[in-house]
Amino acid sequence: MAAECSKSKCAILFAKIKESNNDVWPIVYSPNYNITFFGMEKLHPFDSTKWGNVFQYLQDSNMISKDTVVCPTEISKEQLLEFHTERYISSLNWSSKVAVITEVPPVACLPNFVVQRRLLSKLRLQTSGTIIAARLALLRQWSINLGGGFHHCSSDKGGGFCAYADISGALKTLKTEGLINSALIIDLDAHQGNGHQKDFKDTDWVHTLDVYNGSIYPGDYKAKEMRNLLAIELRSFTADEKYLDKVSKASSDETRWFLDWQGRERYPYSWYSVGIIRRDEMVFRLARERKIPIFMVLSGGHQPQTAQVIADSILNLKGQGLIAREPNL
Repeated sequence: MAAECSKSKCAILFAKIKESNNDVWPIVYSPNYNITFFGMEKLHPFDSTKWGNVFQYLQDSNMISKDTVVCPTEISKEQLLEFHTERYISSLNWSSKVAVITEVPPVACLPNFVVQRRLLSKLRLQTSGTIIAARLALLRQWSINLGGGFHHCSSDKGGGFCAYADISGALKTLKTEGLINSALIIDLDAHQGNGHQKDFKDTDWVHTLDVYNGSIYPGDYKAKEMRNLLAIELRSFTADEKYLDKVSKASSDETRWFLDWQGRERYPYSWYSVGIIRRDEMVFRLARERKIPIFMVLSGGHQPQTAQVIADSILNLKGQGLIAREPNL
């Protein structure tokens, strides 16, 4: 479905992204994001080709093409160990472990080299995409990775189809390199973002707003002990207006408090969502008006219409003038 990445774009390193700043959208994607392995991916409700579908919808709308997006290269084991434990990364060499993380039991029966090539390499590529998106946000004020958002994975434990902690990895990378002092995560996926909450449980430099359905997976009460966490639990069938009202007030209050606490410096604003157009516009507008760099990752997707809604949301952001190809918006 999705067009192949051009070799020139696949070869882009971050240093070259700076040089070609005006040539591409700050949108990260590779056709190798998509997961297919002998039909087993259909045993999980997650849409494992969602990423390519989003790209195709945006391409069909004449917004992007294979030549106007940034195509990442796969993250190395050495880089993964900067935000994962050696024990956890080694555990992924066991197909039975990956089967538990992905919630697809037949994966346990596959040779691990197949699991690495057909599944985990795709997730490593998306993890690299999130780190690149975080860097791009600092250059261009906003960015989107058409993948990633593995918010159930922490440094030492995966789950919920999340094998690598790309969100934690991106923020830790920027912090280690001295590019940021603090970050705010706004997690609007339907599920609790327990992975990054565990990773930043005792830190002062990461703050999190998490609005989620408290009656579904993962129900991780220990993760809620994160020091700088504002958790808003909703229930199934919460009406849109009530939901949007809570997101609007919480996002505004948390961002205002965060800026005041930081002395009105500018820091990355990380957010990911299954996509509700009004909500997405609300959060992007909040970040852009306050001149806070923002990067978005796609996270979950358990509904057949998810890819279309995400694409429509991104197109709406463009239509509202909140994102543009030009770097000086």
